[in-house]
Amino acid sequence: MSTISLEEAQARLAELVRQITPGEGVTIMVNDRPVARLVVPFVTPRREPRPRPPATGVPRAGSCAGLFVVPDDLKGPLEELREYME
Repeated sequence: MSTISLEEAQARLAELVRQITPGEGVTIMVNDRPVARLVVPFVTPRREPRPRPPATGVPRAGSCAGLFVVPDDLKGPLEELREYME
């Protein structure tokens, strides 16, 4: 990794950006102190989206008949809520 003064970085910024390769960078110095680092960002390659699995069939109404027990008073009001319904 190389170092460069702020004034020189301002004058040659476009050239520095073109020259930097992944894994390398340039440290920008002001008064012999590092103030910034110019590096190549880590970019993950885009993957194609996975194909959608084929449909295995259309669900049929009544295919779960007999699997559930529905109480006869299911549609009746709950006792806890009766006071709010009056």
